[in-house]
Amino acid sequence: MNQTFTVTGMTCGHCEKAVTRAIRQLDPQAEVKIDLPSGKVEVQSQQPRDALARAIAAEGYGIKA
Repeated sequence: MNQTFTVTGMTCGHCEKAVTRAIRQLDPQAEVKIDLPSGKVEVQSQQPRDALARAIAAEGYGIKA
């Protein structure tokens, strides 16, 4: 299932890696594509949307509704 999040607070490659790592801790097979300038995070995963959002938020980033 493909899901897109708008994530606030990502500014660099380290941020990108932290978000990717958080998602892959839930789903090691997840495909993650991040566009830093727009804050868009596309995730291909079978995990529920709220679980993925919590994982991203746990890294200290905001999720826009």
